Amino acid sequence: MRIAIFTETFLPQTDGIVTRLCATLRHLESEGHEVLLFAPEGAPAKYGAATVVGVPSFRFFLYPEKNFSFPRAFIGRKLKEFQPDFIHTINPAFLGLGAVYYAWKQRLPLIASYHTNVPAYARHYHLDFLEPILWWYFRTLHKRAQINLCTSKATLQELQKHGFPNLGLWERGVDTSVYSPAKASESMRQRLGGGNADERVLLYVGRLAAEKGLQKLRPALDKLPNVRFAIVGDGPFRAELERIFAGSNTVFTGYMHGEELASAYASADGFVFPSTTETLGLVLFEAMASSLPVMAADSPPTREVLENGRAGVIFNPDELGSILSAMKELLYNEDTRSQVREHGQRIASELDWQGPTQQLLKHYERLMNEKMVAIHREPVRQSRP
Repeated sequence: MRIAIFTETFLPQTDGIVTRLCATLRHLESEGHEVLLFAPEGAPAKYGAATVVGVPSFRFFLYPEKNFSFPRAFIGRKLKEFQPDFIHTINPAFLGLGAVYYAWKQRLPLIASYHTNVPAYARHYHLDFLEPILWWYFRTLHKRAQINLCTSKATLQELQKHGFPNLGLWERGVDTSVYSPAKASESMRQRLGGGNADERVLLYVGRLAAEKGLQKLRPALDKLPNVRFAIVGDGPFRAELERIFAGSNTVFTGYMHGEELASAYASADGFVFPSTTETLGLVLFEAMASSLPVMAADSPPTREVLENGRAGVIFNPDELGSILSAMKELLYNEDTRSQVREHGQRIASELDWQGPTQQLLKHYERLMNEKMVAIHREPVRQSRP
């Protein structure tokens, strides 16, 4: 297949969307498919199956540390040269407008995937009035797609509630060859702040933004003096978080990648996921694969991932007592730690990125079949005598 992909975010930036997309591109290459990928400028010229076309970018106030792009005229020319079978727009917002437009203009099937619950972010930035507008905007974009993919059943149900049509699943994955308990190291543990044997290291990995809920953890940490909190990542809220956690046992490491990140997971004692706005949370699977017990804020996607508490401790992020109890349970109760660790490792051991890519290919094949049916149904135009 010849696939044109539009993505709002790509390398060198990193998040769950980029992790999923990079794994997908590697597997598409192994299966012999060709991809033309449109992404904000700065990405490598080639990755896996994809030839990457950089598009001039700008900054958006809800994601000030990320580059975004609007469509440009040259995109249409590149698409005509490439002659794709269809277009896949990933998390359409800005550049995804081009995917919607050129799918219509060049009469190409369109598949879209929903990865970020941006409407929910509006509340965290005190812009509640924007939430219904954002739902309308994203619903309008996704209504132009023949298939709309969600990364969790909980997100699919949320989109159904908001009137998104043609929904399907593009499920989870994790690279267990990278994330493993064997990657633990004493030097990494010390870097994360755990220099003494009686200390526990609680780890967070992800974007540093207000909607992630990290600030709610400080009061509980103050009551557990032997807990060190390691925050791996960066983002627009970092300076404020450094102010909030000043004087506590907290370390800010910035972003980590690859083997370094795998070592951080494997060298900590527990993982915390305080966000309630995620559509899935791939970092949870990376922690599970590393045999790191997990605590996570209660939300429908979190309950789905943690199988209603069997694979992790679930807490109410708005109640100090619930956060504190979850931390104590996760870090000090050996029965709980063993139970959730074993259950999480079992879940992760059954995952890889080949399965989700095969699932995606089935959606692609369905789109191609629908295209062929539509072509055969088109009336034959009679030429005038």
